[in-house]
Amino acid sequence: MTQPTSFAETISGQSGSRRMLLVWDAPNMDMGLGALLGGRPTAAHRPRFDALGRWLLHRTADASANAPEQGQIEPEATVFTNIAPGSADVVRPWVDALRNVGFAVFAKPKLTDDSDVDSDMLDHIELRRHTVGLAGVIVASADGQAFREPLLEVAADGVPVTVIGFREHASWALTTEGLEFIDLEDIPGVFREPLPRIGLDSLPDDGAWLPPFRPLSALLR
Repeated sequence: MTQPTSFAETISGQSGSRRMLLVWDAPNMDMGLGALLGGRPTAAHRPRFDALGRWLLHRTADASANAPEQGQIEPEATVFTNIAPGSADVVRPWVDALRNVGFAVFAKPKLTDDSDVDSDMLDHIELRRHTVGLAGVIVASADGQAFREPLLEVAADGVPVTVIGFREHASWALTTEGLEFIDLEDIPGVFREPLPRIGLDSLPDDGAWLPPFRPLSALLR
């Protein structure tokens, strides 16, 4: 029986152009945003993927203009996510919206604690690296355990590597030579309103209240 061809394999055969590859680790980014906000984000604090897509297009155009002798560069963006049992109807509008913007989505059932998407993201980067080639890799994640060493290997090939995340959770990217770090909130238009970010390293002179992440009564549940 012939195995189905993945999207990654199909698209790599459609064009020989190198890729400016964006990989979005949805479980990790959602967890990081929730930790900053102390709960589920409202519409004002959900990332706008249309703004992220425009930023990627501009970054790809700049890379092409700066090295025209290296040939055409194509942007490619994929969101990797887990789908918990029974959540398909809730998640479907978000997945459809991403695809409508121009993002591919890799969705994997969350059947066990081990059925995450880390290996799928790394496989996707490796496929691009060894087929069409990479003009740049952008990973949106704070998961240094999964990404630090593989990304350093890519950077050692001379490929620019960028990590997108929240500075509060990505010290590994901030301090690792050879990796560029961009705070997600610094990308224009990604959030409709500023994130309520008051941390221990950015306290105002007169101090600040840091609310609990959950009610004290949760200890009795």
